[in-house]
Amino acid sequence: MLDNSEVPGWLSALMTEKFFNACIIHEDAKKNEKNVFCLDCCEGICPHCLTHHRFHRLLQIRRYVYHDVVRLGDADKLMDCAHVQSYTTNSAKVVFLNQRPQSRLSRACGNFCINCDRNLQDSYLFCSLSCKLQHILRTGCKLSKYLRKCEFLALSEPGLDDGQMTPDSVLEPTGSVRTESGSSNGVAAGLSECPALTSTATTEIVRKKRSTLPGIRSAFTPACRPVSEINRRKGTPHRSPLY
Repeated sequence: MLDNSEVPGWLSALMTEKFFNACIIHEDAKKNEKNVFCLDCCEGICPHCLTHHRFHRLLQIRRYVYHDVVRLGDADKLMDCAHVQSYTTNSAKVVFLNQRPQSRLSRACGNFCINCDRNLQDSYLFCSLSCKLQHILRTGCKLSKYLRKCEFLALSEPGLDDGQMTPDSVLEPTGSVRTESGSSNGVAAGLSECPALTSTATTEIVRKKRSTLPGIRSAFTPACRPVSEINRRKGTPHRSPLY
């Protein structure tokens, strides 16, 4: 997926690792799902493997709606996450690692991921970290400009939760592309050094919805039929005579 000599080994392994599968080393132990990624060893590990990686850079992987996500704050320490759509779930901002499959493609109106055409909020350009990385490589930009040097990365929770997140989530507010560190980015902020990304960002922001007629029409359509129609009867029922 990221088959390019410019991609570092840890990043390629992160995007291709199958998380939440049973750890081969601890296959007989309970809670042996691989939900941590070791950047120094370039592999996914389970909670039982942590003692052998305690001095390594560790990234916790979480599971949300059957797909792998990471905290935006953790991902932002490793790469530029600007214009990647984030979600807030369990009081934490998260981003998807990889592109998610779609049942059908629909480009009728709205904003879309410029790599896979998934529906997005207006202020975003990518649905996942993988989509942004693929777009950078495809357009010939230098990937090294978007990667950050991270010498220390530890697990946020000492107890290490199981990585499962509840499905109640909300999108980040439209018009705000803000990283976990609190830095606010403009339309082309973080993309100015890559002409292809800058022009794409400008095009995506000025894109307008093709038609608002269905929304206007639905606003004037009654939500339900009149009560007189629902309770209409053919006639007054008569009780049979008693003998």
